[in-house]
Amino acid sequence: MIIWISIATLISTLLGGMFALRFRDKLHLILGFSAGAIIGVAFFDLLPEAIALGGKNYDIAFITSVTALGFIIYTILDRFVFFHSHEKEDKEKQSRLSRRGMLGAGSLSIHSFLDGVAIGLAFQVSTAVGVIVAIAVLVHDFSDGINTVNLILKNFGNHSQAFKWLLIDAIAPVLGVVSTLFFSVSESVLGIILAVFAGFFLYIGASDLLPESHHNHPTVWTTFATILGMAILYGAISLAGV
Repeated sequence: MIIWISIATLISTLLGGMFALRFRDKLHLILGFSAGAIIGVAFFDLLPEAIALGGKNYDIAFITSVTALGFIIYTILDRFVFFHSHEKEDKEKQSRLSRRGMLGAGSLSIHSFLDGVAIGLAFQVSTAVGVIVAIAVLVHDFSDGINTVNLILKNFGNHSQAFKWLLIDAIAPVLGVVSTLFFSVSESVLGIILAVFAGFFLYIGASDLLPESHHNHPTVWTTFATILGMAILYGAISLAGV
């Protein structure tokens, strides 16, 4: 069963990415949706899961502080390592933006790998727990594919680069599942890792995708797309937890 679930995560991510590639002419709306979806993943999936897993050894204030630390770490990387300046030459600017997109897509891919790890570890507890976690992962893998493609395309990446990162993101949860055959991670450690990624995703959604979705486009529809992205993720994750 676990093999079929890992394949399903791969297919779900690929479908989301192909959707984004197919409708790239509506990129501002998809970026708005992605912003809502990625913020929704942070608030409705990663942070609650981090508190649930890490709460046995750490209080909530510490876990949310780790999330804030993740936000700060990503801010420093974005501003001082992958920053871009309008005063630079176009080629240098595009190069920096491209690396910025890869940073975001790489973060999503690592998150997808951890999703796979979560599925594998959950099945080590019991089949019932494993199925619940797998459903939760599947419901947001589609948006993961969309987000990965969008982060590359909006930062001067081309179709080929976007598809390459989509494949990496799609394969990541499969590798995560397989890796749990060789090691185990304590729930508290996994909770801290998820808290850090919640901070990463809050930055990506609020400081990167959301402002870009409004650039040179009416804010009404992009705002609607953002709220829709959050609502769909909330509903899907809530249903998966039933």
